[in-house]
Amino acid sequence: HVQLVESGGGSVQAGGSLRLSCRFSSSTNDEHCMGWFRQVPGKEREAVAGIDSDGRTSYTDAVMDRFTISRDNVKNMMYLEMNSLKPEDTARYYCAAYDDARWAYWGQGTQVTVS
Repeated sequence: HVQLVESGGGSVQAGGSLRLSCRFSSSTNDEHCMGWFRQVPGKEREAVAGIDSDGRTSYTDAVMDRFTISRDNVKNMMYLEMNSLKPEDTARYYCAAYDDARWAYWGQGTQVTVS
């Protein structure tokens, strides 16, 4: 079982930056693909960025060249560096771990507000 806890959200002006962190705990954490998702009330949760066990990354077009996902398996941490933030980036951000052919484990989320 993987436990995930996000931190680092907050309020920032447009053009600013935030760094989200996700602490994960698992005996096999380095084998999981992991990702960041976000959700706005009334809308479906969308994938933002993903990273596999080899460090290969992927991003949704809306955040390409602005956000950077990374992981540190020694520290059991995953990060999302967000730059040039826009009001449309406002959402609750969740980290997730992939297992058994699905996004099986989720954190509680952290709110990001860009004004």
